[in-house]
Amino acid sequence: MNAVIALLGLGVGFGLWLVVTGWSDMASRSQRTGPAWRHRLPADLGARAGWAAGAALLLAVTTRWPVAALAGAALGWWSPDLFGGRAARERAVARTEAIACWAESLRDTMSGARGLEAALASTAPVAPAAIRSELVVFTERLYREPLPVALAALAEDLGHPTADLVVAALTMAASGSVRDLGELLGTLAVAAREEAAMRLRVEAARGRMRTAVKVIAACTIATAGGLVALNPSYVASYDSGLGQAVLGLIAALWGLALWWLSRMSEFVAPERFLGARQGAT
Repeated sequence: MNAVIALLGLGVGFGLWLVVTGWSDMASRSQRTGPAWRHRLPADLGARAGWAAGAALLLAVTTRWPVAALAGAALGWWSPDLFGGRAARERAVARTEAIACWAESLRDTMSGARGLEAALASTAPVAPAAIRSELVVFTERLYREPLPVALAALAEDLGHPTADLVVAALTMAASGSVRDLGELLGTLAVAAREEAAMRLRVEAARGRMRTAVKVIAACTIATAGGLVALNPSYVASYDSGLGQAVLGLIAALWGLALWWLSRMSEFVAPERFLGARQGAT
């Protein structure tokens, strides 16, 4: 019976994940033009909500412990940070290298005696795929907005510290404050490539800690699940109110320890110096 209940919980959780993922996909399409608070939402909001709902429902129907359901929801929400993140790290490195390639392309195009706006428009369609969509949107803005405004919007869309440097250089060049823009873009491209190489070295060095986090979390979850399924009398003391309070304390300490280990394995990117656009609606 417990197995049937667990399967039903998984089915309902999967359905909720599909619903929330579809909603998040539609919401992400209007994120750039939405309120400023939407920019602080995680990009995988739908997946996180689906995992949280599924884990909470599964633990609720199998244990009937409200604290376990809350712990499952928290674990499901942060599961991409604990068990995933590789694709996000690879995308971050790819975007850094793409910005370097774009800066070099701009430098070479500017050397052909083309104007700044013409160079920006011509490099967007052939830019690396990691940033091409943002640059295409930027070229569309060039036809209806002043260049400094369009560049500020591009910096916000890219959301990268190195991109802020390139945008700042282009903004100063648009106002005539830069004499040799090509040399400056070349220097920024070299810095971006060095940042990407440094990030790859850091990621390789911290891979062992991320593996330890996954092993600790998986072993703890497997042990707790095995006790609940195979020896329910051993965990019967958690049925009382005091038992739920103790279980909540244990779950909080365990979650705090995993969060701490996960934070220690993260790459701390440089802070951006170009803030979000003001007055976004």
